[in-house]
Amino acid sequence: MIIDANMYWMPKNLFTDRSLLEKFIRTSCEYGVYAYEQNISETGKRQIVIEKPKGYQNLNYVENQYEMETQLQDMDEAGIDKAVLKIPGCQEWMSLELCKKFNDGMAEHVRLGKGRFNALAVVPPWGTQECIYELERCVYELGMTGVQLSAHYGDQYLDNEAFKPFFKKLNELELPAYIHHTPVPVQHNFVYDYNNLRRSYGRCADQAIAVGREIFSGMFEEFPHIKFIHSMLGGAFFSFMNLMFPQKAKKNEEVDRFKVDTEKMRGYLKNNIFFEMSHAEPWGDLQLECAIKILGADHVIFGTSYPVRRQWMLTGPDFIKNLAISEKEKDLILGENAKDIYKLDK
Repeated sequence: MIIDANMYWMPKNLFTDRSLLEKFIRTSCEYGVYAYEQNISETGKRQIVIEKPKGYQNLNYVENQYEMETQLQDMDEAGIDKAVLKIPGCQEWMSLELCKKFNDGMAEHVRLGKGRFNALAVVPPWGTQECIYELERCVYELGMTGVQLSAHYGDQYLDNEAFKPFFKKLNELELPAYIHHTPVPVQHNFVYDYNNLRRSYGRCADQAIAVGREIFSGMFEEFPHIKFIHSMLGGAFFSFMNLMFPQKAKKNEEVDRFKVDTEKMRGYLKNNIFFEMSHAEPWGDLQLECAIKILGADHVIFGTSYPVRRQWMLTGPDFIKNLAISEKEKDLILGENAKDIYKLDK
């Protein structure tokens, strides 16, 4: 089974229901994000543009790009059996009211999808009674087997004390959490000026910071049953891993500047942190092979970010199949890992 563990979904009526559209735009603006609707002159379609800071685009939601019929056709062409639905990057500022509407819409999409879809709940992680109720509703009534979160909310990453009540519930439910990158990291003063530095590296920087904070904070000591699945390969976390968790010095040092319990940190990486690639092709074969070798094929998950670029889905499975890795490793990445973590066989 080939699973696209990162297919984006937005409600079809977002562009036709003015009340819903205005709430979506207003809520984002309340969170320090500038959002607006505009027509695309080349196609005549409408899109919602997300800017942060104002004047610098980070996300684009285009009308009619989330239709089930098109999704299924493209999945069939790519040879993808099942897709995990999540929303594209707006987890950070979604109100509970909007989350409920989106959860209902995703659940209906799954119901009509003839077994081809699974969905992850979107819930603000503040641990209020209402947020916990919505999480439980998504699990017990809507049948969702995971939750989707943002790498940070405002200027707080997920190791902040404010999120502990929510993670206590996740730990109790043993519910995996997909951690989506945000458009830019909390500190982005020197990233936003240039488009690809902002839209590509900015997301990676955000993820690498998030993963590092989660591990160094020791939060998984308190919540050992939580599994985080970070997008963008954790911001290429494989390239920093040995630097962050250096082996103990073999010779006596007058000053140990890198004190860290390497064994414990690597234990968190093994048990609690997983990495979704968020499209294979842009990484290139050498970088993906390197990531798989360092992180382990059992910790890397295939995802396409469809429909950000349709080609990434259509060519993605073959790209993985042509990597210089074993057939077992390919099976783990293309489906077995996602099936296990998100309990897709239940």
